[in-house]
Amino acid sequence: MSGEETRAGLIGWPVEHSISPAMQNAAFQALGLDWHYDLLPAPPGEVGSLLAGLAARGYRGANVTVPHKGAVLPFLGRVAGEARAIGAANTLVLQDEGWTGHNTDAAGFMGALREGGFEPEGATALVLGAGGAARAVVHALLSAGCRVAIHNRTAETARRLAAELGPAGGPRARVIPSPDALEPDAVDLLVNATPLGMGAAAGASPWPEPLPLPAHWTVYDLVYSPAETRLLARARAAGAAAEGGLGMLVHQGALSFELWTGQPAPLEVMWQAARQALGAAPSIVM
Repeated sequence: MSGEETRAGLIGWPVEHSISPAMQNAAFQALGLDWHYDLLPAPPGEVGSLLAGLAARGYRGANVTVPHKGAVLPFLGRVAGEARAIGAANTLVLQDEGWTGHNTDAAGFMGALREGGFEPEGATALVLGAGGAARAVVHALLSAGCRVAIHNRTAETARRLAAELGPAGGPRARVIPSPDALEPDAVDLLVNATPLGMGAAAGASPWPEPLPLPAHWTVYDLVYSPAETRLLARARAAGAAAEGGLGMLVHQGALSFELWTGQPAPLEVMWQAARQALGAAPSIVM
């Protein structure tokens, strides 16, 4: 690394199998930028001390992944609007007042959804899950004028999410007691925002096996490794449009790149690097 190199990195725990360094470094190289992206492992409880020393080490940008997207907020000089609304920051930019936290997950999800041909305005979405990933998805969908229903194993978590998210004065998501509580004809989009389908649960599906997946649905699975989850395989077999979560990763990363550098991200370069890296990455860390 040269002495003039600017640095960015991924804060999380664990991070060792992330494909973000390959994707971001390919983008920096494509634009001839003297930046380097690396990994910044931080066990729970240590994100504040890590962040305090990054500027002196040449870091001007960072991504934040689990479990720190919410925990990082008290250590920031400023929290931008969407990160504040969602209650999580996944992108940090060093500015005069310190680190500013942004959330590009919501816009990244929406970019991937629209890239796949789905327009959410006026549609009805069923979101499975109520964790951190679901917060960004629900916020994005509500902000785009989509009606949202949430089903989660723990109903209280879903009710809290529904109460906290949504445009001021606008509609809120509703919580349903079971995945089949909605008439299939009333649903346009199904989003899996749970971990089911990846890691130790790679063969599992968040959608109960006895329930059909209608052909008119669009199914979006935030899991991107494996590329073909059980949910996606079932959706495609039923004739439904189905997309995995790699597009969300690429689009949120491109938005982070633009916040750090002020330059348009080379999206196709990032797509290619992400696909290549995914073949060698056994984990699911963004």
